[in-house]
Amino acid sequence: MTKKLWFQVGTAILFTLLIIFMFMQVKSIFSPFMIIAQAIFMPLLLGGVLFYLSRPLQKWLESKKFPRWASIISVFIVIGLLIWGFIALVSPVLTKQVNALVNNTPEMVEEIEDFINYTISQREKIGELPKALQTTLDSASGKIETIAVSAGGFIVKFIQNVFQGVLLLVLVPFFLVYMLKDHEKFVPFITQFFKGEKKIFIRKTLSDIDDTLRSYVQGQLFVSFLVGVMLFIGYTAIGLEYALLLALFGMIMNVIPFLGPYISLVPALIIALIQEPKLAIYVAIIMLVAQQIESNFITPNVMGKSLDIHPLTVITIILAAGNIAGLMGIILGVPTYAVVKAILKNIYAHREGIKDTATKSV
Repeated sequence: MTKKLWFQVGTAILFTLLIIFMFMQVKSIFSPFMIIAQAIFMPLLLGGVLFYLSRPLQKWLESKKFPRWASIISVFIVIGLLIWGFIALVSPVLTKQVNALVNNTPEMVEEIEDFINYTISQREKIGELPKALQTTLDSASGKIETIAVSAGGFIVKFIQNVFQGVLLLVLVPFFLVYMLKDHEKFVPFITQFFKGEKKIFIRKTLSDIDDTLRSYVQGQLFVSFLVGVMLFIGYTAIGLEYALLLALFGMIMNVIPFLGPYISLVPALIIALIQEPKLAIYVAIIMLVAQQIESNFITPNVMGKSLDIHPLTVITIILAAGNIAGLMGIILGVPTYAVVKAILKNIYAHREGIKDTATKSV
């Protein structure tokens, strides 16, 4: 019975749960390590993203006989030029739109409140509404002011987090330098502790993990950039206010698989309804067209089927990861699942190879 697959899988799950339980019992011992891990997590994550984005450029430069140090310097020069270009060309317009949005927020909140009050006042003319809808409308008006006050506190907290993030970004260049300089030494360092088939298995697994992360980071960010460009062109064409800000928000939200586009649609619809109600229809059409182009043409050609994850699985992962780790879990849930899937596929293939070898030997 111990050789049955279901028994081995069940035993592995039980041992995993036991390890997690024991870890939770003594987690206070590891709190100093957790603090250190949390401090370096975000710079390490951003450094890894920049590494996968800049590695193609580094490979191309080194294929042109650039030494390693020169390719690293060139990568940093390109990144610096891109940041300078964003600050010089995009930042002034973006800052102007953000300031305008902040200044117009009280007026927008008042218009939303007036709309809700008007809807409530029209109940007698349109007949009795469902009880749940009546309750929602009655309470919404009173909550608008509370939401506006909370938004002010959220903005202050957001600015504080941005300031802390800028301080943490000081570490990002150091991580990026060492990743670009020594990334080829990682696999040999890990595999030096193994021999024979295990060494081949570890090397293959690490290679698949690297391919998965590279495909996801490069593909997802490039696709999000193209979606942002399409949204900006569409919003500008219909004369929507804050077009650049909304397009940039849509580009960032598109990093979240499946749910991101729907999240980015909400503020665009609200602003369109306040500016001119018929614009909301155009905004919905623009988002629909952009998503159809992205899902049917851009993503298949950029990312292919490198991840090969069913949409239902993506939704489940996002919901579970969001409940466990919040926004960071939503962003990292799908690539984490893809990495785990690559590891399990290699383990299964390795087991099948051992089984075939044993059968042939017999």
